[in-house]
Amino acid sequence: MNETSLPAATLVTVARGWTCAAAGALGGGLVLGVLTNLAQGWLHTPWDQIPNSGAVWSAVAFVAGALLARWASPHVVAVTGLLAEVGLVVGYYGYAEFGRGGMGDFAYPLVWLTLACVAGPLLGVAGSWWRRGHTARRRVIGLASLAGVFGMEGIHYAWVLHYTTQAWTCLAVVLLVSLLMARNRKERALALSAAAAFSLVAYAAIQLPLLYFSA
Repeated sequence: MNETSLPAATLVTVARGWTCAAAGALGGGLVLGVLTNLAQGWLHTPWDQIPNSGAVWSAVAFVAGALLARWASPHVVAVTGLLAEVGLVVGYYGYAEFGRGGMGDFAYPLVWLTLACVAGPLLGVAGSWWRRGHTARRRVIGLASLAGVFGMEGIHYAWVLHYTTQAWTCLAVVLLVSLLMARNRKERALALSAAAAFSLVAYAAIQLPLLYFSA
């Protein structure tokens, strides 16, 4: 049965649900974006980089997708993940502009908005696949996607910034996500292996171009 054959009252209910999900994702992203900006002032260097790291922000879209997995279609989940990430960027740089006296180079918000448009839908769907995936393959890919972005951050901390403690922290997250969130022993092994591969791919595709851009 497609949506056009549903009763009008049901369509209204579905539309309201989608609207609430979209508003919640965007509003939650805005609030978290402001909080991550504030957290940079609360934490000392180098821990002040953690709140607004790409991995932490990507986890927001993953959680949004997992929460909506029971009733939302993949398209709705993808849009919700997108809105959550866009909200983070707008909240972060909006507070930087109006609460801290300026966001600086306007190119940086555009870069992060571009990344949000990619990471948001992908991590949103990944969260949905992990929560409600009907095959082990989907569940493993969803879980490894989340672990992989933390692996990417760990490589960056270890190789470029030389922040040993932060690198080990990201590695611990990779292990915990892969081992504790998988359903069984086989999926744990597959998720950990896939997370290692995803970490390297994400680093080459995202972090290396960002290093070139910021140089």
